[in-house]
Amino acid sequence: MSGQDLSPEPFERAVACVIPAKDEADRIAATVDAVHKIIGVDLVVVVDDGSTDGTAEAAERAGAVVVRHERNRGKAAAMETGAAAVAERDGARARHLLFLDADLTDTASGAGPLIEPVQTGRVDMTIGTLPAQVRADGTKAGGHGFVVRLSRAGIEEATGWAPEQPLSGQRCLTRAAFDSAVPLAAGFGVETALTIDLGRKGFRILEVPIDVRHRATGTDLRGQLHRAKQYLHVRRALAARSALPADGGGPSLRSLFPRKSEQ
Repeated sequence: MSGQDLSPEPFERAVACVIPAKDEADRIAATVDAVHKIIGVDLVVVVDDGSTDGTAEAAERAGAVVVRHERNRGKAAAMETGAAAVAERDGARARHLLFLDADLTDTASGAGPLIEPVQTGRVDMTIGTLPAQVRADGTKAGGHGFVVRLSRAGIEEATGWAPEQPLSGQRCLTRAAFDSAVPLAAGFGVETALTIDLGRKGFRILEVPIDVRHRATGTDLRGQLHRAKQYLHVRRALAARSALPADGGGPSLRSLFPRKSEQ
C-alpha cells in the first residue's frame, strides 16, 4: 500500500549527489568518480566538514563541486550545506537529492537503484539497505547492534514501520521532502529523525537493496566509543520526537511504507 501522494506530477528530474566528508582524502576521489557513473546524476557536491588531510583538493580533482566548513560541524550541517549548494545551481525544476557516504569508493555506483522510485514519483524517499559489511580485520559487521535496535524501535514507535536498516545514510529524496525536514537533527541522529519526520508528515518511504560497501566500524575501543556516541545522538533525536520505545507505540502510519512485495 502507499500513503497520500504529496508529489507533483511525475517527470524525469536530474539528481544531485551530496557527499558529506571528513578526512576522506584516500577514498573521496574514487567515490566521486563512481557517482559520476550513476545515470541521472548531473551534479556531485562534496561538503568538506573540517578535514585536515586534503579531502577537498582530492574531491575537486575528481570533478566535484566542493563546499568547505572551516571546522567540523557534523553530518546534519554538511547535508544542509550541500543541499543549499545544489539549490543555488538548480533551474526551474529542483533536483532530487542523493546522499551518499564518502567512503564508498568505487562501489558508490551501486547506489543507482535508489533513484528510480523517486524519479518516477512512486515514493518521496528511498533508503538503501546494504549487504553485510566486512571490517578491516576480515570479520563481518552485524546489522543488529544496540544502536540499530534503538533506532528501529523508535521509528516503529513513531510511525508503525520497522525499517531493516534505519541508520543507513544512503538515501534519495525529493527536494520537497528534504525541505520539510529542515532543520535536521544533529549528529548521528539525523537518519533516524529524518525517517520519523517525513513519515509523520505523510511522505512515502521505501527501503531499496543496493550493492555498496563502506568502512565498517571496528570492535576496538574507538569503535565502541563511536557506537556510544551514536546511541546518545539517536536517543536524543527520539526523545525530541516523543518516540523513545515504549509499550503501546504511536499511531500507525504503516500504509505510507510500501512493502517489497508491493513494488
